[in-house]
Amino acid sequence: MRGGRGIILKLGATLAFSLMYAAIKLAGRVPIGEEVFFRCLFALVPLFALSFFTVGPLAIMRTARPVVHIVRSIAGTSSMFLNFAALARLPLADITAFGFVAPIFAVVLAAGFLKERVGAFRWGAVLAAFLGVIVMLEPQGGLGGVGASAFSTGASLALAGSLLTAVVVIFIRQMSATERSETIVFYFMITCAAAGAVTLVWQHATLTWSQAAWLVCSGIFGGIGQICMTYSYRYAEPSLLAPFDYVAMVWAAALGYLIFAEIPQPLVMIGAGVVVAAGLFIVWRERHLLRAGASRTPLQSS
Repeated sequence: MRGGRGIILKLGATLAFSLMYAAIKLAGRVPIGEEVFFRCLFALVPLFALSFFTVGPLAIMRTARPVVHIVRSIAGTSSMFLNFAALARLPLADITAFGFVAPIFAVVLAAGFLKERVGAFRWGAVLAAFLGVIVMLEPQGGLGGVGASAFSTGASLALAGSLLTAVVVIFIRQMSATERSETIVFYFMITCAAAGAVTLVWQHATLTWSQAAWLVCSGIFGGIGQICMTYSYRYAEPSLLAPFDYVAMVWAAALGYLIFAEIPQPLVMIGAGVVVAAGLFIVWRERHLLRAGASRTPLQSS
């Protein structure tokens, strides 16, 4: 029952994040910093609303590790700016597909920085995933004999955002032992909102009521998504929930088609399929090792 509740929350998170991206697109041409400001400021609304029923508003602000929060928040803020910049240049399904690369990057970073042991099977899955990325990049100018210089700006921004998202995952793994999930989200949102507010000094748009409403909605959806994602891990283990991340492609493709008349490019879908398969293999391998009685932390063996 608890596992089922976790799955429902995870599916809710993927839908909320897809609606967030759709709301940002519906807002039209707005400076990236302004989008980030609205998205992060109004994400605090559902976070504080929930806190009245859980730990309390003051408790989510308490931390003994402010410096770690700052570093994690800077990485997360940079990732959000990159992803929003990519969103302005790519269809919803494409930006979602490139986001699937983040867990693959996380495996590589965990091996390099956390010294986690990653064996031959999972390195093979990582290699397959990167081949899938190359296929996804082809419509963006990645193949055809012209090399990396031809990658579209949107694809480059999306991949850079995914890399920084993986950096954030590494930080959260280390922070979660001592910090509340709500506290991590709070300081991230505050940092993002502050960074977005700073950019308004030199670049901002006079918003229509419609644009402002969509940007407020993006923040509300984003906040709900982060809450659902955070609480999903209280009811189910990460390896059970990981495959449901890929449902985001269904939401993105459906919203992109119904709202923006976007049709995903076949090669992007094929490449995304390879990345998803590689990610699912990594999850399966981890669960297999745990069931075999390996008393290791995730990703520590082959």
